[in-house]
Amino acid sequence: MSNQNSDKEKYVDLHIGKHNIFFKKTYDMLYTINDVLIGFWFLIGSIFFYFGHLKNFGVTLFVLASIQMLIRPTIRLVHYFHMKKVYGEQYDKTHHS
Repeated sequence: MSNQNSDKEKYVDLHIGKHNIFFKKTYDMLYTINDVLIGFWFLIGSIFFYFGHLKNFGVTLFVLASIQMLIRPTIRLVHYFHMKKVYGEQYDKTHHS
């Protein structure tokens, strides 16, 4: 029973009307940290463009933020595949035994 409770604590279950959305807290945290860093890099890069001698650093930060924008869907896909693996096995066990 305690193992089942600890597994549930790793997930957030959100009820919206008749629909349920759940996600693993770890992936949500990674996604949020990535978004904050993207915003930070673009903000600092934009400020650097006001100063001629810092423009190259600004461009570098824009490239870094763009790479991180590619990481966003990768985090989401890894999360979906992980959930499919975990909950697909549970579904198969409960419906085919």
